[in-house]
Amino acid sequence: QVQLVESGGGLVQPGGSLRLSCATSGSTYYYNIGWFRQAPGKEREGVSCISSTGGNTYYGDSVKGRFTISRDNAKNTVYLQMNSLKPEDTAVYYCAGRFGAPTRRNWSSQGDYDYWGQGTQVTVSS
Repeated sequence: QVQLVESGGGLVQPGGSLRLSCATSGSTYYYNIGWFRQAPGKEREGVSCISSTGGNTYYGDSVKGRFTISRDNAKNTVYLQMNSLKPEDTAVYYCAGRFGAPTRRNWSSQGDYDYWGQGTQVTVSS
């Protein structure tokens, strides 16, 4: 059983930065990892995704140019660097893992993910 644990959430002012981490149990170098978020009263949406080797990355339109996904397979950890945060970025952020390779067309398809973390709260407010 693969386990994913998010960390790094918190309260930040608009324009600030946070780095989220997704730690995976076991050797998951072959695992593709996505980040999703869910704001109060809204559906969960795809934020970003990185392939198992880190060679391919994908971003939602609302975060392009502000967020960067990366991974360190030696540490079994995927990161989401979030810069220029806005109040509308406030949400619970989840990481999820999938065996199937993501593509530009399907990376945000939640049903394609096999395992999910419990989430970490990010609040952007002054």
